[in-house]
Amino acid sequence: MALGEHVFLYCERGTSEALLAEPVNAASNGAFLLAALAGLTLLLLRPRAERSADHYLLIGLVFLIGLGSLAFHLYATSVTELADVLPIGIFMLVYLGFAVNRFLGVPVGWSVLLVIGFTALMAVNMQVRCWDGGIGVPGPEVQGVKPCLNGSLFYLPALGALIVVGLLLEEKRHRAAPYLLWAAAILAVSVTLRTLDMALCDKVVIEGRKIGTHFAWHILNGLALFLLLRASLEGSPYAVRMAEPEAPEAEAEPEARAESAEAKSASAPPLLLTERVSSLAGGAVRKGEAPEEDRGSKEGSKEEEPDKTLLPA
Repeated sequence: MALGEHVFLYCERGTSEALLAEPVNAASNGAFLLAALAGLTLLLLRPRAERSADHYLLIGLVFLIGLGSLAFHLYATSVTELADVLPIGIFMLVYLGFAVNRFLGVPVGWSVLLVIGFTALMAVNMQVRCWDGGIGVPGPEVQGVKPCLNGSLFYLPALGALIVVGLLLEEKRHRAAPYLLWAAAILAVSVTLRTLDMALCDKVVIEGRKIGTHFAWHILNGLALFLLLRASLEGSPYAVRMAEPEAPEAEAEPEARAESAEAKSASAPPLLLTERVSSLAGGAVRKGEAPEEDRGSKEGSKEEEPDKTLLPA
């Protein structure tokens, strides 16, 4: 295919080579630019110590995704198709490395190896084609070859990786988990709509013009990318959601408190004999009374004392 050759992939363009043949698809790329601006705003609101070059790189890639997609839906050539696909592929690889390293705490070396393996998977996936009665890497003799799922097969590995990482983070109760899982759910819907663009071409019509569903892919993807940028702000592997505080127990009724006191006294171990005697003695002293033994000794001393009045002078 020549670099300047036109590419006709989507319902809205049809077979037109005009610059504005896809006005809805082109305008819907604003979702990517808004996602990048929103992500940049959230990042700048964070303390400087929480910002990193990774954050700015991810935001810049989202800007490039919007600009590349806009160029493709305006010019629809093989060159602009590369400008559309390359930023998306780079974003997927960078975000995967960022997620496993910053969210899951995987060492840098293993994260790089994982990204390299994922890149190889994507390269093989890009070679897969569908034809009448078959799917795989076709030979030159195969006729009627076309992209599988209207080209959406390219995004399935990224969707699978997003689901896996999101579930791992949810198990750890990481604060980024809800954002990743919502982004995965939205991406699943948007991939479906991208796949059905040509199939629903005759059904999605605005003022007599066939639109298809590719514009919805842009809008939903912009939302998904914003959620991923928002998740990146929770980049620490220790960013765990705190458990909700338990509600304070209601104050017990007097009867309940009395029953609790009785239960505690019943469950207390029995006092030894010496402990009982000490307790009784202590109680008597507190009341100002002499213990029985002391009283007995005093009385005995009085009886033994001689009566001095009977002695002779």
